[in-house]
Amino acid sequence: MSGVSLRSVEKLLKLAGCKRISSDACRELKDYLESDGVRIGKLAWKFAKHAGRRTVMAEDVKLAVETMQ
Repeated sequence: MSGVSLRSVEKLLKLAGCKRISSDACRELKDYLESDGVRIGKLAWKFAKHAGRRTVMAEDVKLAVETMQ
């Protein structure tokens, strides 16, 4: 899957305060973000369909994230 770039993941880790970041760490976080992102998207889509919409709204994503926690 190529949804999130390694460079973007590295930037996120630097924003979190990481000074040195291995390429393995970037790949691991990339895989996690992509898999969880897809799971959240699928759940948000279910909420939108349940509400009778074909458009996923911010509230669907928020509810999906809350449900997964």
